[in-house]
Amino acid sequence: MTTQNENRKSILKRGALLAGTAILGIGLAAGIADSALMQNHNAVAQPIQLSGTQATLPSFADLVDKVKPAVVSVRVKTQTAAAKDGQNLDDLPPELRRFFRDFGGEDGGRQSKPKPQVGMAQGSGFFVSQDGYVVTNNHVVENAVEVQLVTDAGKTLDAKVVGTDPRTDLALLKVKDAGDFPFVQLADGKARIGDWVLAIGNPFGLGGTVTAGIVSAQGRDIGSGPYDDFIQIDAPINRGNSGGPTFNQKGEVVGVNTAIFSPSGGNVGIAFAIPASTVRQVVDSLKKDGTVARGFIGVQIQPVTTEMADAIGLKEAKGALVAEAQGNGPAAKAGIRRGDTITAVNGEAIKDARELSRKIATFAPGTKTTITVFREGKSRDVTFEIGRQPAA
Repeated sequence: MTTQNENRKSILKRGALLAGTAILGIGLAAGIADSALMQNHNAVAQPIQLSGTQATLPSFADLVDKVKPAVVSVRVKTQTAAAKDGQNLDDLPPELRRFFRDFGGEDGGRQSKPKPQVGMAQGSGFFVSQDGYVVTNNHVVENAVEVQLVTDAGKTLDAKVVGTDPRTDLALLKVKDAGDFPFVQLADGKARIGDWVLAIGNPFGLGGTVTAGIVSAQGRDIGSGPYDDFIQIDAPINRGNSGGPTFNQKGEVVGVNTAIFSPSGGNVGIAFAIPASTVRQVVDSLKKDGTVARGFIGVQIQPVTTEMADAIGLKEAKGALVAEAQGNGPAAKAGIRRGDTITAVNGEAIKDARELSRKIATFAPGTKTTITVFREGKSRDVTFEIGRQPAA
């Protein structure tokens, strides 16, 4: 018969064996954990291998090789009239006039001939024809007396200003010497929000710089003129990129970079480009006549608010309210008057006043056009010839 002491010894032995087993288990677990950590460490140290489409990130290298030779840096020497030196004495009494002549310096206090201010400007541009026509911004070549283009290959070319259009901030240049130049096409279609785009230009005078982003918005009005219809892109654009092209993935120019939004003066991810459709129209006019002839109907217009629409009986707050019709303008002569709301042009509905301005401007002077106006609760059509917009 087992005594109480023997039972106690047996229990202690089993407990010691279990404890030893537990300790062994812990050791095995620790060994397994260390092995797993070593495996994980080795896995992290190995390069990540992806397959299929996951292994390919977007590359613009082929596109850059294709279009970059057509982009140039634009260097401009400018000259502007300076403020007049000296003093104008004509409006002084004779005794004071004599005093100022006596003590007025080497020129006797008389008004000296103003000296012109000479400066330098730089920007970007791109060839749009094989025979050397180049598009850039108007503000890049404003007041230019000398223009030089530097190609991607480093060659310097003398150029002349064919024509400028301050209203859209576009200019057309022409290389003076004959040559066979690489060029790019303007896109026929409109860029879509979310499309990848590539910008090439001359930021800060560095030349040949490529940046990429997407179209982030359309139809932006930044207050630069009556025909604002900018593409907003998030590709890094800086000073010196002005006049440079923005390309789609086909290598077509969808816009001309012209402005940035920046509190600091540098890139913050918001840039604006002139749409290719506008560029094409302006370039064609500048190449033909050196100027841009725009349609004109002679009215001052303002947006239609919801309150205005309710007051005059319009179903929607759309169209352009005529604030004034110039007495000698085409619209007034055709019977359009103050208080009318222009709702359509040639049967196409007008969204707002800004759209009306842009649409009329696209018509050549002399074009016969039908304007739909809403007056006293009724719509009526008025047909007349578009006039020519006066010079700024």
